[in-house]
Amino acid sequence: VQLVESGGGLVQPGGSLRLSCAASGNIFSINNMGWYRQAPGNQRELVASTSTTSGGVTNYADAVKGRFTISRDNAKKAVYLQMNSLKSEDTAVYYCNAVGDTISYTAYDEPILTAFDSWGQGTLVTVSS
Repeated sequence: VQLVESGGGLVQPGGSLRLSCAASGNIFSINNMGWYRQAPGNQRELVASTSTTSGGVTNYADAVKGRFTISRDNAKKAVYLQMNSLKSEDTAVYYCNAVGDTISYTAYDEPILTAFDSWGQGTLVTVSS
């Protein structure tokens, strides 16, 4: 499973950016998609996630609540992160994550589901004046 992110860049404090992530591959289902970030010298941390197996439950890090919004398009196997009121402390590499199952078939056309937990390559968000 491949995840391709886009939308990062340089923005002034108070500005907005929208990150996009699209999944591709022999995907049977995606149960959870989310965004993580890693600033220099820090560990990777959860920014926001959305689950379809729990009725579309979304979770946000306290630091971004009220400013960031996660959404997904199941038909496109995509997840988005709308980031508003950006602060310098939001500067980081943002990574997309997806968890689900791929599907393949045996020689007898029996389906085989295999779990996956995939990451994108990351997109840099820099908030600076």
